[in-house]
Amino acid sequence: MRYENIYFIGIGGIGMSAIARFCKFKGANVSGYDRTPSALTKALESEGIQVHYNDDPSQIPADIQNTLIVYTPAVPNTLAELSIAREKGYNVIKRSKMLGELTHGETCLAVAGTHGKTTTSTLVAHILTESESGCSAFLGGISKNYGTNMLVSETKTVVAEADEFDRSFLQLHPSIAAITAMDADHLDIYGDLVHVQEAFRQFASQVSETIILKYGLPIRQDEVSARIFTYHYDNAMADFHGTNFRLDDHGHYTYDLVYPAGVLSDIKVGTIGWVNVENSIAAAAICLCYGIDGQKVRHAIGSFEGAVRRLDVHLNRGSLCYIDDYAHHPAELKSAITSVRQVFPGRKITGIFQPHLYTRTRDFAPEFAESLSLLDKLILLDIYPAREEPIEGVTSELIFKDVTCPEKVLLHKDQLMEYLEKEDIDVLMTLGAGDIDRFIGPITELLSKR
Repeated sequence: MRYENIYFIGIGGIGMSAIARFCKFKGANVSGYDRTPSALTKALESEGIQVHYNDDPSQIPADIQNTLIVYTPAVPNTLAELSIAREKGYNVIKRSKMLGELTHGETCLAVAGTHGKTTTSTLVAHILTESESGCSAFLGGISKNYGTNMLVSETKTVVAEADEFDRSFLQLHPSIAAITAMDADHLDIYGDLVHVQEAFRQFASQVSETIILKYGLPIRQDEVSARIFTYHYDNAMADFHGTNFRLDDHGHYTYDLVYPAGVLSDIKVGTIGWVNVENSIAAAAICLCYGIDGQKVRHAIGSFEGAVRRLDVHLNRGSLCYIDDYAHHPAELKSAITSVRQVFPGRKITGIFQPHLYTRTRDFAPEFAESLSLLDKLILLDIYPAREEPIEGVTSELIFKDVTCPEKVLLHKDQLMEYLEKEDIDVLMTLGAGDIDRFIGPITELLSKR
């Protein structure tokens, strides 16, 4: 690599850590800062990457000319490490630019969308790896098949999750790309849905060969140079769609994939829920367009174990089930809850939801309430602020007051475990993008003893 040292500010982020791992593999001296320890930072440390947790500019390598600094826009500009690095003249770039540079000159297969992109891109990488075509991959989640968010191959093919936050995906110029959803989100960045959709159209215009577009999304063929194919769970108008669905006792679907070259029969999906059927259709479309044999696509979809925190089953024994999901947008919540509802018809589904960001809570409170009302019982926690300062009048109560499910309760997160000890659980879901994942172990342990 061009730089001897690469220093990451916000190294514990899912996208940042994937790039850090890649740079370490390529021989650079990699180190970095993050605000708090996590399972991901501990994994990086175990791989030989130095991570510290205090805002300490003295930790940055002193050799300015041979050090590249990569940062995530999730860290504030007031962070001392970031501001001093700029003052001293280091080359400081955003994570998105770094990803763009790493994929430049490669055959990039990208997955964009306001939801569904992590599972779909992880499955694309799995199909290519299982088919022995091979790929490198920068993923937005931890693959359960490989235990990492980064794959390395000697091939020229790179799979990338294309993140719309801060318009990051506009640094990519894929050969093939899927767009899974274009919902209003990150309105602190975009302002409104119109500007969200404009950014996705710009991304689509940068795709050189093929776009796999969720059926119904507002991108026209005359707006892009790449050929557009559409996909959908079951709409026969889409170029790629499912039919002849069968659901087994463990929540796994088998279906037939109808696509322009014919029908690929009896695809059994390795992960649960209808939403993962649709994700598998998008991934299959990318790989079939890339030239992967259909039988290899079918086999890999069946052996795919999913991504951590995406309809992630931690316990499933007859009368007791616990599933964790990263859903933090109303559309994601609806997809996750309805998928679990189909798998467990007639069961009582209790959801624990931790809202993520004050701005997102403010902007979508009615929509959150509508999606969460699909539960039988809601346990609603305080807002996880992430990068934001509190906004006056914005609390979880904005959502809670409009939720109409049969039972609901508002809790502080430090009350949660004590509450669950006395709760009769049938099907439990934890939902959210904050630090709710730190309850996965304790909840699994608690329920396993019942």
